[in-house]
Amino acid sequence: MADVLTPEQRRKNMQHIKGKDTKIEVILRRELWKRGYRYRKNYDKLPGHPDIVITKYKIVIFCDGEFFHGKDWEVLRPRLEKSNNSEFWISKISRNRERDNEINKRLLFEGWTVIRFWGTDIKKKPEECIRVIEEVIFDAKVGRD
Repeated sequence: MADVLTPEQRRKNMQHIKGKDTKIEVILRRELWKRGYRYRKNYDKLPGHPDIVITKYKIVIFCDGEFFHGKDWEVLRPRLEKSNNSEFWISKISRNRERDNEINKRLLFEGWTVIRFWGTDIKKKPEECIRVIEEVIFDAKVGRD
């Protein structure tokens, strides 16, 4: 049986969820730094305050948590409908997904390349995430010539 938290315990857990320098961001940044890529973190000059920005190549990277950004929404949503406070969570995650799409469109319109990674992908396969970033950097370099 799953652990049932009191509202106070749940509130305390939720208060400790960070918005900056999360484990997944640090993993990705460390790998980029090791390979000699320089970046800005939590760049507030762009819409959505991207987690990582490689300004030299106009690349923005978001490290998205599966729950709050609604990974596999068609599976998660029905599960949330059966949970406590379902209206709140469905509304919150739906709005997060809408905002992510709006931010992607704005950044693309401004000429940025947007990359989004799921947290589990960063944790389990950081080298694949780096390969994706390096391919985008390569394309940006080729496009300059």
